[in-house]
Amino acid sequence: MPELPEVETIRRDLAPLLHGRRIERVRIHPGSERMAISHSPREMEHALAGRKIEDLGRHGKYLLIHLDDGQTWVVHLRMTGSLVHGDASMPAHRFERARIDLDDRCTVRFNDMRKFGTWHLVEDPREAMPQSGPDALSEAFSDAWLEARLKGRTAPIKALLLDQRVAAGVGNIYADEALWIARVHPGREGGSLSRAKVKALRAAVLETLHASLGARGSSFSDYRDGLGGEGLHHVQVHVFRREGQPCERCGTEIRKMRLAGRGTHYCPRCQRA
Repeated sequence: MPELPEVETIRRDLAPLLHGRRIERVRIHPGSERMAISHSPREMEHALAGRKIEDLGRHGKYLLIHLDDGQTWVVHLRMTGSLVHGDASMPAHRFERARIDLDDRCTVRFNDMRKFGTWHLVEDPREAMPQSGPDALSEAFSDAWLEARLKGRTAPIKALLLDQRVAAGVGNIYADEALWIARVHPGREGGSLSRAKVKALRAAVLETLHASLGARGSSFSDYRDGLGGEGLHHVQVHVFRREGQPCERCGTEIRKMRLAGRGTHYCPRCQRA
């Protein structure tokens, strides 16, 4: 599932290619109509056609495409979505759900095996992500912010890290990785963390996000960057999907459990309950 590093990698790939380009035509393919949330599919196609792309931003897992009429095209890739830039003659992907034709004879294809991805066209991006907290790479995601969000909470810290109101952009991969780096058991109550441990956990979140950005994201399954390539961070992970393998820090076998409805990977020695 594309998380913050994957979406930011796509943004960085597409920004220089799309900046200043005019959208000639948008086609949402039959069977993919539910991706258009704020408008009907035909209204979305019509509203985007002729618009000039001024900038590409990101908040958490949302890609923000700022247009010349003041509106923002908000794209969420959900579980299996991707945006791939290429020549107009590029053959359609097996799971292509929409095609965006540009004025330089290039296209951007929206591919999505599970069909969970969403498009909004809004005046204010917050309309499309009303429950989103601060971006995990922003200054607003501070030690003080995280401590305040965890104070008094009895929910498992893993579940709280996955709550996009706490840290927008952190998903299952990087929550597991950050908890291992900070030596925090994923089932520990969020409110039980000391101030020092909260500080260490926030630093661990930043460390794993930046590490993945440096490797262009993690391609465990369907993720592709903005040019159609795979990320490499999945070969560098410490615990995620490494159950049964030795912990690189202490040699103890990595375990997997179900927590907050998600598969959760941890080292029982480094991350004691």
